[in-house]
Amino acid sequence: MVSEVGGVFMRYITQIHLEGGALHEHIARLRWKEGNVVGEASCEELVHWVKSGGDARVETRPTDVRIEVIDARPPYLRTKANGVLTDNLLELPRF
Repeated sequence: MVSEVGGVFMRYITQIHLEGGALHEHIARLRWKEGNVVGEASCEELVHWVKSGGDARVETRPTDVRIEVIDARPPYLRTKANGVLTDNLLELPRF
């Protein structure tokens, strides 16, 4: 599923790579798809992209879950559904 909002495709995170632990703070790299394009980025790169207005999500049923930046040192990514922090990123396949 690929959605388009205002002419911009949403970036769907499909896989994560953890380093040094098993929590959100340990997500080091993420693989994504945006339209017909697939890619990979560091957590730092995706944090910057989201902070710059990028729309990243995890595909779930019945609705997708938006990824937000958690303002920590260093900042990291986490999903938030209906105002509640969730573990959708940690449930994705690893690479």
